[in-house]
Amino acid sequence: MRSSSEPGGEARLALAAGVSAYVIWGLVPLAFQLLGRMGVSAWEILAHRTIWAVPTALLFVLAARQGGRLIAVLKTPRTLAWLALSATLIALNWMVFIWAVNAGRVLETSLGYYINPLLNMAAGALIFRERIDLTGKLAIALAAVGVAVQALALGHLPWISLTLAFSFCGYGIVRKRVAADAQTGLFVECLFLAVPSLVFVAWLQAQGAGEAGRNPTALAWLIACGPMTALPLVLFAWAARRVPLSAMGFLQFIAPTMTFVMGVTQGEPFTPLRAWSFVFIWGGAGVFAYGAWRRSRGAIAAEKLAVAAAE
Repeated sequence: MRSSSEPGGEARLALAAGVSAYVIWGLVPLAFQLLGRMGVSAWEILAHRTIWAVPTALLFVLAARQGGRLIAVLKTPRTLAWLALSATLIALNWMVFIWAVNAGRVLETSLGYYINPLLNMAAGALIFRERIDLTGKLAIALAAVGVAVQALALGHLPWISLTLAFSFCGYGIVRKRVAADAQTGLFVECLFLAVPSLVFVAWLQAQGAGEAGRNPTALAWLIACGPMTALPLVLFAWAARRVPLSAMGFLQFIAPTMTFVMGVTQGEPFTPLRAWSFVFIWGGAGVFAYGAWRRSRGAIAAEKLAVAAAE
């Protein structure tokens, strides 16, 4: 196994972390659907997801020996404000996603996460001054056509897709800018979300409406949502600070492909017009992937030349 201290070693580790995060996200909808069949509402799933993510995130902080950094973050109002914003964005993303996968609208979530990488590319150009070449512009144009066709197929704007895409793009931007490590930042985000979640769960139990209080199997799955939430977010945040935003966007094609297959195999309506919307989206994804591959070849060649010159 290559050490992260070797040329490109950390980049390879960051790439592996990013891939792992998206594979987990591609499988998580199955757990939410299982909880939905047990009668657990989307709001209850979201609340428990944030509550049980706190101890998991704390373990990551302790394992990374970042206690001192955590204290520093808690003493920095500016950093706390950024993390409060990122927590709000990810909570919005989670809520819409949980509701959608349990409402038979998995294909719309898939479309949203196909759009997201192209939004990341545009954000990389606007905020981080990453250059968009001709293939990037073509990819964004194809995605825009795909969204328009999807709107025609649905009879309205694909608000689920757009909300998921913009909220997660915003989350990635904030986490790339915030002065906090992956583990520390996630723990603070979870703390922000856990307070209202605890209040909501307590209210549910007092009303006798919480499934977690009367269904041990549901409670076990809700507790498992903590690690399922914290692990991919830590992997994503760690990778996002070490990989260009446009490259992270490329990895995001993994999860929506998994959820697309899930939605089709579960029998969601897939009309010819809706199929055309995905054709345009896939076209944009393919053009984007080609551009990313071409840029990566250039970067690898430049790295080899630099190593050779140093020797």
